[in-house]
Amino acid sequence: MNNISDSEWKVMKVLWSKSPRLGSEIVDELETDTGWNPKTIHTLIRRLVTKGAVNAQRENTFYSYYAKVTEAECVKEETNSFLEKCFQGSFNMLLSNFIEEEKLSERDIEELENLLKAKKSR
Repeated sequence: MNNISDSEWKVMKVLWSKSPRLGSEIVDELETDTGWNPKTIHTLIRRLVTKGAVNAQRENTFYSYYAKVTEAECVKEETNSFLEKCFQGSFNMLLSNFIEEEKLSERDIEELENLLKAKKSR
């Protein structure tokens, strides 16, 4: 699946919250939340169908849409893409940059330590 744009993410979130949905339902929700033109929303839906992230199913004279990929799958792909693009695929570089640039609370540090300990014990 190709990476999805920020605008396409909004469409996916609508479908992840409830599927299947008619195109008009997706338009109604996004038009209210974003102020986008219905044609723009339909274009985004078509792009997602082309990318293989969404499936379209004809029902009488309308189409219903549902997500073919889970949110977790998309998050994983976006994370890998970001890691590759910004840090040459190095998680260590990402983590080092994050730790150096961000102010971490004691709680943040404890949570990171717990995550690393849990990963190590697997």
